[in-house]
Amino acid sequence: MQLIQNTPDLSAYLAADEAIDHDHPCVREAAARLARSAEDSYAYARLAFEFVRDGIPHSQDSGDPRVTWRASDVLEQGTGICYAKAHALAALLRAEDIPAALCYQKFDVVHGLVAVRFNGAWHRQDPRGNKPGVDAQFSLDGERLAFVPDPESNEMDYPVLYAEPHPAVLSALKAAPDRSHLWKTLPTAL
Repeated sequence: MQLIQNTPDLSAYLAADEAIDHDHPCVREAAARLARSAEDSYAYARLAFEFVRDGIPHSQDSGDPRVTWRASDVLEQGTGICYAKAHALAALLRAEDIPAALCYQKFDVVHGLVAVRFNGAWHRQDPRGNKPGVDAQFSLDGERLAFVPDPESNEMDYPVLYAEPHPAVLSALKAAPDRSHLWKTLPTAL
């Protein structure tokens, strides 16, 4: 699949915004801590991915009712669904000057991912969190995502790489008082 930037300006994929708030002290501290253990930007990207995938439980898996959407909130509260975890990973990557995009898949609802740019190419990553039947891994040599869409079931990969969260995703997250409400309002398409 050919991934398509929604803006040609690569600096947009390094910018902070209200959801990917990599200028927040909490994000900066986490990024600095991870960077101390990394010998280069590739190692840092892997460490950041594993930290978000494994260190921040997916709220559906853990039963946490809280809804987070801002990267700093995800890191401070230690919870989030796929979109929120993608915002956190994008913020950690951007904090270390690694271009990161948000991207999506369509299943029964829209699923959130991150794409990281290395060697002039984008590589999609899924920090959702592993569980039985889900084995997402950081990879620059072929995708190792949590889920693979089945086109016959009307599932798909969206090719667009967003510099900011998709408005439908962000509005659903911001409007939800808790996860059970969010589950009723998740976008089913973009």
